[in-house]
Amino acid sequence: MATWDDVVTMGTRLPEVEESTWYRTPSLKVAGKGFARLRSEAEGGLVLMCGLDEKAALLASGDPAFYTTPHYDGYGAILVDLAHVDADQLAELVEQAWRIKAPAKVRGAFDR
Repeated sequence: MATWDDVVTMGTRLPEVEESTWYRTPSLKVAGKGFARLRSEAEGGLVLMCGLDEKAALLASGDPAFYTTPHYDGYGAILVDLAHVDADQLAELVEQAWRIKAPAKVRGAFDR
């Protein structure tokens, strides 16, 4: 089981990440762009940016940690149930979400 604090720890290890709010909920941003958000909506969960192919693969896996809602159909974001997600997979997804929103210069410096 993971918590928002775990997500913050994973995210703030990456360059130029700051804790913030996004749609009035706790979030992580890089260069002012959100890549992770803790939902307060009825379905709960963590929103992580991802590619549409990655989203489709996560949903097709049948893993109960990953889901979506009609609001996110066709949008590059996956919903994550923190109570069911594997910590190593979550760390990988947080980094991938960061890479989607981080400026190329920041990603390049991190990769070096």
